[in-house]
Amino acid sequence: MKTYSESQKSQKTVKSMIETKNGDKSSESSAKKNKHNKKAGGGEQFESSQVSSKKAVANKNQVLSQEEIIQKNVAEFIRRQAGGRTEKTNKSPKPQKPKGKEKRVWEMGGTSTKDLDYSGTNKNLFNNQSQDEFSVETQIQVGSMKGDLRDVDYDSSEDLEEEEEEQKDMLLPIDISKKGSTKGGIGGIFGVLKGLVGSKILTRQDMEPVLEKMKDHLIAKNVAAEIASQLCDSVARKLEGKVMGTFSTVASMVKQALQDALVQILQPKRRVDILRDVLEAQAQYKPFVITFCGVNGVGKSTNLAKISYWLIENGFSVLIAACDTFRAGAVEQLRTHQQRLNSLHPPQQHGRPVIQLFERGYGKDAAGIAMEAIAYARNQGFDVVLVDTAGRMQDNAPLMTALAKLIAVNTPDLVLFVGEALVGNEAVDQLVKFNQALADHSMSDNPRLIDGIVLTKFDTIDDK
Repeated sequence: MKTYSESQKSQKTVKSMIETKNGDKSSESSAKKNKHNKKAGGGEQFESSQVSSKKAVANKNQVLSQEEIIQKNVAEFIRRQAGGRTEKTNKSPKPQKPKGKEKRVWEMGGTSTKDLDYSGTNKNLFNNQSQDEFSVETQIQVGSMKGDLRDVDYDSSEDLEEEEEEQKDMLLPIDISKKGSTKGGIGGIFGVLKGLVGSKILTRQDMEPVLEKMKDHLIAKNVAAEIASQLCDSVARKLEGKVMGTFSTVASMVKQALQDALVQILQPKRRVDILRDVLEAQAQYKPFVITFCGVNGVGKSTNLAKISYWLIENGFSVLIAACDTFRAGAVEQLRTHQQRLNSLHPPQQHGRPVIQLFERGYGKDAAGIAMEAIAYARNQGFDVVLVDTAGRMQDNAPLMTALAKLIAVNTPDLVLFVGEALVGNEAVDQLVKFNQALADHSMSDNPRLIDGIVLTKFDTIDDK
């Protein structure tokens, strides 16, 4: 912004501001002079620009030839005709991208179908493996499961022992206070001994505190509340009216009665000694057949492999019948187990493969496959046949009918229900409903039912 001293108004004099008669002419003449001066100045500027351009052209002409100047003018003319578009040159050239999208290849994406196909060329994938590939811990476990089953050691609960101590502490001061006041210290001791000797008849009121603690203890150990109440009621009915023995307490008698009741409930209807049963089947020149059944995802195939390992460790040969013709990958899973077990117990040590897989693919009749497997085991001299079946729910009528048909046609020596330990009391409910559905869908008047239960996934629960 100009100051006042630099403006045109400050340069005007008083005389120029006075209007006269010839003021218009003077103003016009002054305006003409100004225009003339501007034109003259503009002409000088134009002449100076032309001179400078001529000098620049002259300098360029000294460097460029006449042909180069013509080519440059032609290029400039073409550029102007094209609209003044100039090609921009990139400082750094961009990499050339291929046309179209390329398919992304994911690592471990299963692009090689041959590596994933275990049904054809890779059947003997593990047969050529040496035992050196297994860990030292696995090699140590080989041969560690020989012999009979160990007896279950029973350890009395610490809580019940504490209850017995409390019961003794409660009896001791009461008897001393009654007898000690009349006969002194010696009489009090004899009174305690006399009270412990069998002279007291048990009543429901005497057992009520101990039974309540026993019920809470059972519930804390994940026993259903209804089952715990029924057990305590049966113990109370059994002990009511009985005379206590010598040096016995209420807690000890209740504990012993409860133990007897549990043994009576858990006593199996048939002998559970699989090794002896297999030996008896060998004497009759026939294989011992075990069928595994249960709901989906409980671990039937995995525990079948564990039982196979236990039988092999005890010197028996095993044939696995792949009767799960519904689940994808069921046959391949059993084949992997069979190859691993053969690697742990190579045929060179036994003169023959200790475990084989009998399979007929998918979509076939499970009862027919089991029948063929049992006949094959009888001809080849296998000791045990383990039949793997498809997982099914008890309300699935077609699958339950197929299972009942398999059991009725092949008459296995042992039918085992596989259940999860982590579901708690639901496993018992599943077993009861499964057994009832098996009886309902059987065509026989005397249907073959489930003989026992195999509890899996014990590592997911605590001491309960």
